[in-house]
Amino acid sequence: MARISGVDIPRDKRVVISLTYVYGIGRTKAQLILAAAEVNEDTRVKDLTEDELGRIRTEVSEIKTEGDLRREVSLNIKRLQEIGSYRGMRHRKGLPVRGQNTRNNARTRKGPRRTMANKKK
Repeated sequence: MARISGVDIPRDKRVVISLTYVYGIGRTKAQLILAAAEVNEDTRVKDLTEDELGRIRTEVSEIKTEGDLRREVSLNIKRLQEIGSYRGMRHRKGLPVRGQNTRNNARTRKGPRRTMANKKK
């Protein structure tokens, strides 16, 4: 397995897909990284040479990923909560932050349904 930015990326997948296993790298950013490193997107990770892996690692090291990015995101959320903004309050309550409807959906943020006891009579 190849290690990039402290993450073991899968060997049998295409490089462009494997790079998305690193937190902070999506499909578009992975394509930009591979273009800058002059590596073909269709090659499998197991077929990469050490030189190509090294070029990919240098490109990824210029981007904020994994621990640094997670820390920055959590500090941003904490800042919103401390200043008492609307978004901070939504984060604190565990409700959707970006204006989604909560009357019918939002189960991902709200958690499983809590049913009322002895409601049926």
